Amino acid sequence: MPTAIDPPKNRVWWRDPVDKVEITWIVLALIWCLIMFFMMPYWHVYGKQNLSNEAYRSTPELFSQKTQAMVDKYTVRTETDQKIPVVRPPAGSDVYLIARLWQWWPLLELEAGKSYRLHLMSMDWLHGFSLQPENINIQVHPGYEHVLTVTPTKEGTYSIVCNEYCGINHHTMTSKLYVVK
Repeated sequence: MPTAIDPPKNRVWWRDPVDKVEITWIVLALIWCLIMFFMMPYWHVYGKQNLSNEAYRSTPELFSQKTQAMVDKYTVRTETDQKIPVVRPPAGSDVYLIARLWQWWPLLELEAGKSYRLHLMSMDWLHGFSLQPENINIQVHPGYEHVLTVTPTKEGTYSIVCNEYCGINHHTMTSKLYVVK
């Protein structure tokens, strides 16, 4: 019997008979692969796991202007030592959130059960937007304005986390989204 150290006597190993146990495992692996292959499109359509979002080419300057206009109009208070504005736009409106090394700006306060069009853009590098507990997860690319519809389901403080490595302080790129009645 050949081992990992000794080469097989018969150099044409693929002509050797395959054991029944090996055939069983090959068939099981093939069946599992087929199940997973067909589950992906099924889960995309019926599982509501993948967001259907829009993306548009934009510039950091233009997106910053839109965000600043929203901040100027809807700021309700500031938080932290850096005086980050907390913005409470009306339900159904466009909401802008900037991603930049190592910060999300501004803080958002949204109403539970109401839908908003959330616009995201990175000012510098690739960032990841993960909103928990809503389980929303997308990549935020520089030069693109990503738009998705968000409907927070319950009151509380949601977490926004960058889940794409963006540099040495990546672990500090977190924020909050407040959901109120």
